[in-house]
Amino acid sequence: MKAITDVMGVSRSNQYRKPKKTRRRAYRKSGDDLYLALIRRITDQRASYGYRRATTLLNKELEKEGRAPVNHKRVYRIMKANGLLLQRYTGLPARHHYGTIMQDRSNVRWCSDVFEIACWSGERLRIAFSMDCCDREVMGYVATTGGISGDMVRDLMVESVEQRFGKTDTLPGRIQWLSDNGPAYIAHETRRFAEMIGLDLCTTPYRSPQSNGMAEAFVKTFKRDYVQLNPLYNARHVMAQLPQWFEDYNEVHPHKALKMRSPREYRKLTSKLEECPV
Repeated sequence: MKAITDVMGVSRSNQYRKPKKTRRRAYRKSGDDLYLALIRRITDQRASYGYRRATTLLNKELEKEGRAPVNHKRVYRIMKANGLLLQRYTGLPARHHYGTIMQDRSNVRWCSDVFEIACWSGERLRIAFSMDCCDREVMGYVATTGGISGDMVRDLMVESVEQRFGKTDTLPGRIQWLSDNGPAYIAHETRRFAEMIGLDLCTTPYRSPQSNGMAEAFVKTFKRDYVQLNPLYNARHVMAQLPQWFEDYNEVHPHKALKMRSPREYRKLTSKLEECPV
C-alpha cells in the first residue's frame, strides 16, 4: 500500500477510509396506507395513546369490519415512520414499592384517593373516586370546588356498594377500603360507617404514596388522557364532562395489566369464566 500511495502521491491514511453506507429505504408493505389512516383517526382523538393502546383500538375497528387483526410491531413501524410515537419516558421512580396492591379477583379490595383539577378560570375542582384493585373499574366519584369532607367519602362508599351489589344491607363478604391518611378517610364517623356497611378501612403508611399506587397510577392516567386533552374553562364545565370521561375510561380504556382490555371488558370476561362449569 505504501508503494502505491507513493507513486500516486496521496496520503496513505486516506486509503483506509470505509465508503459511506447508503441509507436504507424505509420498509413498507401493502395496506400500510389504510392502517395509517385508521391510526391517525385514533391518535387524533386520543393524542396520549402509544402504539400498544392504538393497536388495541385499531384491532377493534378491524374486527367490526370483519378483517384480520394487525400485529403491534407493524403498528409501531407505521407510527414511527410517520412521527406518531409518544416521547419515550426516561424518568426513574424516586422510591420503589414491593408490596402487592392488585388482587386476583374483584370485590376483595377497593382503593380510593383525591386529586385536583386546576381550571382555566382559577377554580380548583377536587375529586374523590373509588376503584376496584382487580378489574380497575371506577365505581363512583364525588366532586366539589371545596374540600372533600367525611360526608362525601361516606356517600362515595355507599355509591360504590350500590354500583356493585345494588341496594343491599349486607355484602357477600368483607371488602378492604384502601386510602391514604386524609382527614375525610380517617374520621371516626367514616370508620364507624365503613365497619357498619362491611368495609375494612385500611390506610397507607405516612409519606408512602406508593402503598396506594394503583390509585396514584389512575390519577396520572386520568390527567394525561382526559384532563390535559380537553378544555377546562371553569369548574361547572369540567364537572359536566366528568361523567363522560369516567364512562370512557371504564368502557374503552385499554389496560396493560388486563391484557389490553378495558375494565368492563375484563369484568365481563371474568364473569363468563366464573359461570362456566368446566
